[in-house]
Amino acid sequence: MSGWTAKRFWKDVRTEAVEGGYAVYLDARPIRSPAKRPLVLPTVAMAEAVAAEWAAVDKVVDPGVMPVTRSANAAIDKVAVQFGEVAALIAAYGGSDLLCYRAEGPEELVRAQAEAWDPLLDWASDTYGAPLVTTVGVIPVAQSPESLTRLSAPLFSASAFELTALHDLVSLTGSLVLGLAATCDAFEPETIWRLSRIDEDWQAAQWGEDEEAAHAAARKHDAFLHARHFWEISALRA
Repeated sequence: MSGWTAKRFWKDVRTEAVEGGYAVYLDARPIRSPAKRPLVLPTVAMAEAVAAEWAAVDKVVDPGVMPVTRSANAAIDKVAVQFGEVAALIAAYGGSDLLCYRAEGPEELVRAQAEAWDPLLDWASDTYGAPLVTTVGVIPVAQSPESLTRLSAPLFSASAFELTALHDLVSLTGSLVLGLAATCDAFEPETIWRLSRIDEDWQAAQWGEDEEAAHAAARKHDAFLHARHFWEISALRA
């Protein structure tokens, strides 16, 4: 059975412990991924979240309102089968991290970036032993290979489910440092998101907010919060 059956046929949804994790059953049938792999989930919390999405289906399955199921499918069908490539893709953000590229002016923006981003770079240096250098403008600046290796280590030691969350946390913020910080309980997700939007928010304050850009930002914000939630329910402590 494909996990993306077009119409509801089941009456009951339940979770059950299976080898390697937890499965969700529609009546007696276990959900499978679109590639027909068993949808074995790492935590009770994730299994319950997936079960709730399937229980909420009325007549027709709509993946657009089933974000946890979508992310779990991606972890199993995409990330797990090309784990090294995905981890390397995310790690590359460290070499051009948003926090390292500062505006030449005006002074208010320069100050806002420094006040917002310098503490996160200090955190990365203290936490991972990975100091990064900053520059003005967009010309690439070389980072220490040792720092980049240390920053990328958590990616390669993550589970496929955690790496799925990290992919979105990093790509949506444009920063490996912010993506890693988003997985740390010391930082509020909304704070991390705000720090990733310093430039955009400053521009909007100066020139007014573009409606289309605001809608796009809202969609990215929702996706970021979902990725943070998916990280939480991916962790074995959940």
